Order: sequence, then structure tokens, then C-alpha cells
Amino acid sequence: MGNILVCDDERSICEMLDIALRREGHKVETVKSGEDAKKKLESALYDVVVTDIKMPNTDGIEVLRYAHQVSPDSAVILITAVDDYEAAVEAVKAGGAADYIRKSPGLVNEIKLAINRALEKMTLSRQNFAFKRDAATRNSLDNIVGASPAMEKLKQTIRTVASTQSTILIYGESGTGKELVARAVHVCSPRASEPFVSINCGAFPETLLESELFGYVKGAFTGANQNKRGLFEVADQGTIFLDEISEMTLTMQVKLLRVLQERSVRPVGGTTEIPIDVRVIAATNRDLDRQVAENTFREDLYYRLSVIPVSVPPLRERREDIPVLVNHFLKKYAPAAGKSILRVNALSLSALSGYDWPGNVRQLENTIERAVALERGEELNVELPAERSKARAAAAGVGGPVSTASGSVLPEGVDMEKYVADIERSLLLAALAQSNGVQTRAAEVLKISYRSFRHLAKKYEL
Repeated sequence: MGNILVCDDERSICEMLDIALRREGHKVETVKSGEDAKKKLESALYDVVVTDIKMPNTDGIEVLRYAHQVSPDSAVILITAVDDYEAAVEAVKAGGAADYIRKSPGLVNEIKLAINRALEKMTLSRQNFAFKRDAATRNSLDNIVGASPAMEKLKQTIRTVASTQSTILIYGESGTGKELVARAVHVCSPRASEPFVSINCGAFPETLLESELFGYVKGAFTGANQNKRGLFEVADQGTIFLDEISEMTLTMQVKLLRVLQERSVRPVGGTTEIPIDVRVIAATNRDLDRQVAENTFREDLYYRLSVIPVSVPPLRERREDIPVLVNHFLKKYAPAAGKSILRVNALSLSALSGYDWPGNVRQLENTIERAVALERGEELNVELPAERSKARAAAAGVGGPVSTASGSVLPEGVDMEKYVADIERSLLLAALAQSNGVQTRAAEVLKISYRSFRHLAKKYEL
């Protein structure tokens, strides 16, 4: 069912369509002038706009143009009289109008059919977008690599909970693959043909996160030049994955709780509620029980989210999966790099299996990708992250004499720019490790702005 705006200067037409379309299950608003239609378009999001062409002052063609400007996702259906027919045809040919309908005794039925066509087209467009975006991850459980008892238990849990509609809270350290688990739940669920939408709640300031999740209307804030649907609405009928939910501010937690309770969203700057049917999967790498006790996470939201808790084990607790993962990443990156690497060096594999991997699967993947890029032979030799850190420190002279105000001796031939760069990079890495990979928290640790942190992280390719 859709959110419909009807515009006609004839009161009887508005009332007739309002009654007929509400009976079909649509949410309907009516206005009697083009100016009022433009105001409505500025304050709410509509799936379909039905407007008469011939109206005083602001006509239907102007409403069409304005809708295309501020709400490009809205379909516009023109109602035409005989003398408006050519204008309607031109509007459709120009690509602005979805359909045109002549006023006749069968007007109501024709409008119903036209609205259904427009909504079906919108649904297909959203589904096609979702299919293209998720093409690389459609194999669901096959993407969760590992055959250890811990991973087999996790896969069985996914199969069990996927068929339910309950909210899921995924626990796990950074880099364990929480989003892969969320995608697997979605693909194994009855919602598999609908969108899967993912957002990292720790990557956005509060105001930006609100507009990303709930959408906004034109003029809601500086730069809001047109209406935009929020991710909850984009994910309608599907699944939304809220990663790093623990980083959400208390103010945003209140707004999210309301959405979960009411099953509707209100765009920033909007005045109308938009009903949604979305399954919510959240994830965190922090102890939410502790945050609830410290009053940094709302208890009522915690219970709303953790209907079904799912834990993803760290890599150090399933070391038997490391050789499988190494070969999986080798097969992934070697062909992409145009290299014929046949196997992994036995000593390297043993060292990889014995390493603790604080960054889990993500860190292992990055390590193998780097090793593949540097390898020249047919056997992959891998340098552990700890060994690389020591090598960088030695090359930069870290721990050696440096110039200070008290007159310490400089090492001969020191490269100051490289030395400072290595220190900056080390500080960024340490802050990321301390904040479990959340950039906003890492910026706070270093007492710099989030924008500065992002600039430095990009500079050093972190």
C-alpha cells in the first residue's frame, strides 16, 4: 500500500478518490490547489501524486515539475480533461509523469490501476537495486567460512532464527564478521527477496545519523534541497542492519525506540508518519549489560533489540578455521592480482594459526591480501602483523635517540617526515585498537576532531 497525495480543485473529485483509495488500504491526503500540493511535497514523502492538470494559478504541470524537483522518487499521475490531453501526453513523453487518465465515468477504477502500476514499478526498482548491491553476498551461509564446532553452532543458530520476525542482537569483537551473519539471517529468511540495508551507527554524528535513518524533507536543514527517503523506508519489507548500535547517543536511542514501538518513521522536518515493515538486526562489540548499568544505553531499547542474542566467536577461539580462511583469501586475492600462487608456505601457515589475531577475520584477510600483493613466487610467504610493526619501528628509529629540548643525540641520517608519519600512524592504530575500531571514539582518545581523524586515516590508508 502507498502514501498518496490527491490534488484537484473540484471538491467532489477529492472526496471520491479519498474514499475509494482508503478502501484499497492506501494512506491518502487531499488538497484543492497546486500551491497546497507544493507545500505538502515540502513536508512529507509520497509514493504517488495524483493531480488534475487544469487548476487556477498553479496547474498540474507545475505540480509535476515541482514534485520531480523536490521528491524525484514520487510517481505523478495526471488527471486530464479533453482539452488537457495533449499537455498530458507531452508530460508523459518527457519522462516526468508516470501516467495520464482522462476524466470519465471510469475515473476511479483507472486511477486505482494506475496507482498499482506505479507502486509495482517502484517495488521492482528497489528490489533490483537491492539485488545488484547484494550480488556478492547472496550465497548466505557459504560466505561464513569455517567448519569448527563454534561456527557450525553459529550456522545452525542462523538457520533457526532466520524464519522468525524477531529482532536480533549480534555480539562479537571487531572483525569477526557480524555483518556477514546479519546478511545470512536475511538471505535465509522469508524477506530474502527484499532489500538488506546496512549502516554503521558509529560512523555518523547524531544529526546526520537521524536523517540517514529516517529521511528528511526539503528545507529541513541547510543543504536539504529535495526530499530523501531514510534507510528504514528503503528497507521496507526487508531487513535493516544497525552496526555498532552501542555508539548511538541517548537522544538517538529514544528516537529509535519509538520507531521500534510504533513501526513508523517521521522524516526530519516532516509532519506525517510513514508506516514501515522492517526486521531489525543490531550488532555491537561492547558489553551492553555494562552500558545499561552505567546509564549510557537505555534499558528499554536493550530489551527491544536483544529478543534473540547471537554471539560470533573471535578467531583465536576457533584456530582450526584459520587454514581454511587463509586458503579462502588466497583464492580470492591471487587471481584478482593476476598471480599464480599455488599454496601457502608451511611455516607461514603454522605461524598464522598460532597468532591471536586481535583484529579477527578482517585482520587476517588484510594480512593475506598484502602478502599476495608482495609475493613474487608460487608459494605465499606471510609476515605476521606483529613482525611488520617491529620492522616499521626499527626502520623509523623508534626507541632510538631523537632530538629533544634537552639535547638528545639524533641518529645519523634521520628522515624527520617519515619518522613523524610513522609516529602519527602508530598513534592512529593504537587509538583504533583501544576503541575497538570505532573512529569517532578513536578521535576522542587522541583529542582531535572526527574530521581530522578521517583525514589522517585516509592519508595513512587505515
